[in-house]
Amino acid sequence: MASKKDNQLKTVDETNENVSTITYANEVIATIAGMAVADVEGIAGMVPNPGAKIGGKNKNITRGIKVEVGPEEVSCEIYVLIEYGRPIQKVAVEVQENVRRSLETMTGLHVVRVDVHVQGVSFEKENSALTAGAQNARLTGETAEKPAEKTEEEA
Repeated sequence: MASKKDNQLKTVDETNENVSTITYANEVIATIAGMAVADVEGIAGMVPNPGAKIGGKNKNITRGIKVEVGPEEVSCEIYVLIEYGRPIQKVAVEVQENVRRSLETMTGLHVVRVDVHVQGVSFEKENSALTAGAQNARLTGETAEKPAEKTEEEA
């Protein structure tokens, strides 16, 4: 049986040339950040950021996210649309916190900064609600406009 001394953590000598490293592709960091943004209520969508060069099969998730990855730290720029009626400041801060927490938890990298660029406000929910309301009003109006059939007693 191994002694307690053998089970203790050992530190790796960083001066050793054979030290192993872990690196993350920009797309991996952008995907994690994109999923974290998607979890925040009040986000209507992402906006393609200027100079975006991240492609691949996760293109929709990473659209609107620019990342810089260093050996021990990462920074993100996120370009979003906010749903109309939501407090923009609150939603943006929640995006920052969720992205920071997700990246630090999943990668162990130190998140230096998460910049949120609000590119616009989406009225999509309001427009669909107004359209649905107009359709309901039209249906209700059609039934109200039809003359009631007279019963035999009224005739």
